[in-house]
Amino acid sequence: MGKSFEIEGRLKVVNDVQTFNSGFTKREFVVEVEDGNYPQMIKFECVKEKTSLTDGMQVDDPVKVTFDIRGNEYKERFYVNLNAWKLESLGGDPAANQNPEYGDEDAPPGVGNPPDMPAADPDDDIPF
Repeated sequence: MGKSFEIEGRLKVVNDVQTFNSGFTKREFVVEVEDGNYPQMIKFECVKEKTSLTDGMQVDDPVKVTFDIRGNEYKERFYVNLNAWKLESLGGDPAANQNPEYGDEDAPPGVGNPPDMPAADPDDDIPF
């Protein structure tokens, strides 16, 4: 397999899945990448089972795309595709992670409360 590349940007377009007569499926999506004064709109495609990479993602979400560059020739014309095989959300909604669910072992102590337990009163000076 060839060299893999990564790029970060904002998800701008997610096209519908295309299904061809052969049963082959693909989905194209566009990521906007900052590049000085002129942001670049980079089109990627994902194929077969990877068409679900964009599921649950929204336009304007910050993302990181891992992809390969594929090239081919057809009737003396040359084509290049950026074949995405991994798409990660970079956490565009910080409020979504403000209060982890109860039982989250990665949460710092005191963050998140069981649903039936009230939050501690910061003015309460009782040490226990």
